This record gives sequence, C-alpha cells and structure tokens, in this order.
Amino acid sequence: MGKTLDNVYRHQSLAYKYFLYVVSVALIVFFFPKGGKFKYEFQKAKPWQYENLYAPIDFSIKKTAEEIASEQQSLRDNKTDYYAFDAAILNQVKQNVETDIRSSFSTNNLTTRQQNALLNWASSVLDSVYHIGVFQELPATNSVRVVKNNEARAVVSSGFLNKNRAMDLASELLGAVNLVGDEILEDVIGKSIEANVSYDEVFTERALAEELSKISFTRGEVSEGRLIIAKGEVVEAENFKILDSLKEEYESELWRGNNYYFILLGYTILVALVLIMLFLFLKRYRSEIFKNNNKVTFIFVNILLMVLATTLMVKNNENYVYVVPLCILPLVLKNFFDARLGLFVHVLTVLILGFVVPNSFEYIFLQTIAGIVTILTASELYKRANLFISVGQITLIYILGYFAFHIIHEGNLENIEWVLFGIFILNGLLTLFAQPLIYIYEKIFGLISDVSLLELSDTNSKLLKELSDKAPGTFHHSLQVANLAEAAANEIGANAMLVRVGALYHDIGKMENPTFFTENQITNVNPHDDLPPKESAKIIVDHVIKGIEIARKNKVPDRVIDFLRTHHGTTLVFYFFKKQQEIEENVVEQDFRYPGPIPFSKETAILMMSDAVEAASKSLKNPTFMMIDEFVEKIVKGQMQANQFLNANITLKEIEMVKKVLKQKLTNIYHLRVEYPE
Repeated sequence: MGKTLDNVYRHQSLAYKYFLYVVSVALIVFFFPKGGKFKYEFQKAKPWQYENLYAPIDFSIKKTAEEIASEQQSLRDNKTDYYAFDAAILNQVKQNVETDIRSSFSTNNLTTRQQNALLNWASSVLDSVYHIGVFQELPATNSVRVVKNNEARAVVSSGFLNKNRAMDLASELLGAVNLVGDEILEDVIGKSIEANVSYDEVFTERALAEELSKISFTRGEVSEGRLIIAKGEVVEAENFKILDSLKEEYESELWRGNNYYFILLGYTILVALVLIMLFLFLKRYRSEIFKNNNKVTFIFVNILLMVLATTLMVKNNENYVYVVPLCILPLVLKNFFDARLGLFVHVLTVLILGFVVPNSFEYIFLQTIAGIVTILTASELYKRANLFISVGQITLIYILGYFAFHIIHEGNLENIEWVLFGIFILNGLLTLFAQPLIYIYEKIFGLISDVSLLELSDTNSKLLKELSDKAPGTFHHSLQVANLAEAAANEIGANAMLVRVGALYHDIGKMENPTFFTENQITNVNPHDDLPPKESAKIIVDHVIKGIEIARKNKVPDRVIDFLRTHHGTTLVFYFFKKQQEIEENVVEQDFRYPGPIPFSKETAILMMSDAVEAASKSLKNPTFMMIDEFVEKIVKGQMQANQFLNANITLKEIEMVKKVLKQKLTNIYHLRVEYPE
C-alpha cells in the first residue's frame, strides 16, 4: 500500500497533465459547430484540383444571400398598397344630400316630383364619384388595390380621386344636363362629399409578408450522377454556387444518424494530435515549462479561450470571425515565455480553428502571417508605444492579405467588402486588451511580465528602499552587479530586464545582519573576529535563506526569488572553510557550502558570474588591464570547475562573451587608461 501511494505521489504531476490533455480535447471538440466537413477545398477563379466531381445526391442550388436580399428588396419596392373602402360614408353622404335638397328646394315651390328627380340625379352623380372611392390622400404608387365587400380590386391611377377631384367630377357631371336648381344641387353635393378610402397599413404589411414568404431559397435542382465540375476546370461563378450548395447540403446531411459519432471521432483524433505536438514540444525544448503544471495550465487555458471565442463567433455570425483578436495569444505567451513558444502555440491554435472557420486556407494563411508579425514586432511591451506600433502592423497585414485574396478571387477591385476593413481595425483595437490581460494573468497564475519587472526595478520601491537604509554597502553592490549583469545579458540575448531585477534583489537577506558583510562595515571592527569560523560561515550562508523568506513575505515573484536561491549555487565559503581547517583537520565541507540549487538558466548563470566578479573586485589594489583579465578568468574558471553551470542552458561561447563584457565594465569602473610617456 505504501509503495502504491509513493507511486501516486511521484506521478501526480504527469497524471495532472493527462487529465488536462483529455479535458482540453473534449472541450475543444465540444466547442466545434455540430456539422461535418466537406472533403474538397475550392476557391473562386482557381482550377479544380481533384478528379471529376459527380453529384453524390440530389440537391438544390441555393441562392446567395445577395440574390435573396435583392428579390426581397424588389418585392418591397413594388409592393401593392391596400386601401379600405367604407360604404357607410357613401350612405351618410347620400342621406345628407337628400336632407339638404329637401330643405333647400321646399321654399322654391318645386313639386315633389321635381325634388325626386333631383334626388335621383344627385344619387347617380354620387355613385359615379364613389365608384372607386374618394381617397383621404392620393396614393404615391400606381399599384393600388381597394378592398370593397371583402374583395380587393386593382385601381388604375387615372381613377384616383381625393376630395377636390371628386368635387370637380361632380360639377362636371351636373353640368352635363339642365335641371331646375342644378347650381344649388352642386353646392349641396360639394359640401357633403367626404373621403371613404383610407390606407390599410396592417393589411398591406401582411400581404407583403406573405409575398416575401413565397420567395424560393433555391434556383434549380442537380440530380444525382450529374457532372458538376471536371478536373482542371476553373471554378467560375455558376460552378462556385453549385459547389457551395453541395457543400452546405453535404455537411448538413453528414451530421445526421450514425455519421455523427464517426465525425466526432475524427475531430477528436485531429485535435488530440495537435495537442500532443504541443506536449512533445514542451517536453523536448521547454522542459522547465513542461515540469511546471501551472505554466502548462496557463498555455492550455489561453488556447481554449481563443478556440471558444472563435467557435462562438462562427456559430453566431461567421462573417465577423476576424473580430476575434487571435494575435493576443502570441503576444501574451511571448511576454511570459519566449517568441518561439508563442509562435508554435499560435500556429497550433490556428490549425485547430482551421477545421471550423469558413475559407480555412485564407484564415490559416492570414492568421499565421499575423502571428509571425506579432512575434517579430512585439517587444518591450512595457513601453506603450511598442504595443500600438505592433498592433498597427498586425492590422495592416490583415488588410493587405484580404486585399490580395480579393484580387485573386474576383480579378478586379470591384465588390470589395469595406466592412471587413472595419472588422480588421476592430480586431486591432481588441488586441490592445493584451496589456490589462497580462496583468490579470499575473495575478491568477503567479507569473511575471516585463511590466512587473519594470516596477520591481524601481529603486524607490519599499524593499529596495529598506535595503539601502539598512545595508547601504550591499545596496551599492547590488546596483553594480545589476549593471554588469544587464550588459552581459544584452550581449548574449538573455532577458536583460529579468537579470537586472534579480541582481537588485539577490542580496536582500543581508539586511538581517548587515555588519557581518564587509561592504557594510564602516569601521575596522569586524564582528567575525569574535566568532568561530563555522558560525561565521553559517551567517554568511544564511543570507540566502533569509533573503528568500523576506522576498516571499513581500510577495516578490518566484522568478526573481530564483536568483536569490542560485546566485551562490553550491559553492564553498572558502575563507572560513580554510580558517576552520587551521583549527581542526577533519572539517565537514557541507557546513561551509551554500544550499543551492545551482543556476538553471542563462540569466541565473550570468548573475552568479557578475556577483562573484564584482564582490571580489573590491580586493584589487591598483588594478591594471592584465590584472582584471586574469582576475575575471580565474573566478569564472573556478565556478566552471565547481560544475555550477551544468544545469544552465548557457554555452561556452556565451560564457566567453559574458567574461568579455565583465572585463570591459570593470575597466570602466576603475577608470583604467593608457599611460602616455612624459
């Protein structure tokens, strides 16, 4: 049982990676749209590169969105306006005319027969006027139907009457005959006419909606077995529409029935292969990251976020897929790790997204180029101008890429979708979110960026201020080491900012007992004179442990604490070790060694060399060029013979370059110059 538990604990890190891998594959496949993938890639104005393609099934040729929109707009432009006819108004008008006629002509000694004749003629005139109806407002279109007795009748524009036109028509009809009292009759009818035809918006919109619903989304059928396109034939407009229709039909049919599980298996295998490549890359070339589950999780979380954002955009509106700022991924990873890892992860993520985005070749090409530009241009992101310049170049690459693809597909500059340029600009603006995102990641995953390093390098920060107050000599020593280490890091292409910060904090443990370190002794009194060599060695060695405790208490990032742990490696406190040997013969060497570990990166190796050289240089008396050269060679050679750089990925050539920089800097510090003859 005990051995089983030991094996579990020993392999828990690897087990977590397996778990992370399985969960990531499952989530990515789950994010994918529920549809198959057409097995042919084709582009407009490009030759068909496959064998002759025959229709595998019966399918309809789909109309394009533009064609459907054009038909809908045509229906709207030529829609029929419907007007409601109110028969009750005509009856009311006739009643009003009859009342007015009888009251007007009763005083004119007209007989009842004459009055009835006038009333009959007035009714006939009104029937003629209201044959179509009197409109409240004249229609603006010629396509008009009047709904009368639940029947819609078309009306020609010559029959449109408003109140004024109706009065003119009534006058014309009354003037055609000579009747007693026709002038009074004309006046009565003119005052009584009212509009009885009004625009029926509800009925008109309902009729338009019915017409729109009748629009067919297809324009023809392709029967099974028909030749669609021959090998080498150029994919032109008509063929492109047929192929696009087949692709849509194929993908919708493919996802039904038992095919669902096979497609799911295919997606799973492909995504699993991509993520395996990532693990293999980390294990082979970034072993320190592979061993750190926190960093591995951070990388996978970023991949999942980008896949989720892109697939959601594809599901909702694939035309805006370029809104997703995919270049944030290499920006963030380069900031926390290195450019090679950032580009590798970006390319793998683009390959995954190539399964689901439309025009996958264009997408993969543009995103890969944009990722490369991001890696090449994005540097020193703590300088705000650099981020804006990088984002501007990324946006320009997107625009140029789209412009080139449009020319290839269309053969001209017509029909450019200008909205895509706005989408690319929006993508660039969203990429600027990388700066606050980096800060959020620092807090969540405990990582450190150049921005944080810049803040830590401020000598007015609380911890460095305390160091300068309690141990001014150590503070001055740290500044000198920082300058040496930064120059050496720049020379070999290491992280200069990280080295500088590590150098500034590497000796903060000396604040506990500052006077036990020679750089802080302002008198000739040395407290080590009253202590046994073993105790003195313990105080010297303990400044590493105490420094780590102080750093963690002040929430200094782990990457900086690594410099505190490794800046002496496992070297020997040689002076007190020799003094102890003078007292006793059998000295336990381990009691006089630093606890380690030894440096495990270029940066920590540079700090070890710079620290040792700067500290020992204080013992030089009247240094010369030759003396400094031999002095640096001796110290670095001793560290190499003690195997202090075995775990650091620094080459012999780079060590030689570091030594050269250290010699030059020490020469400048001691103001050595050529002595001219008198």
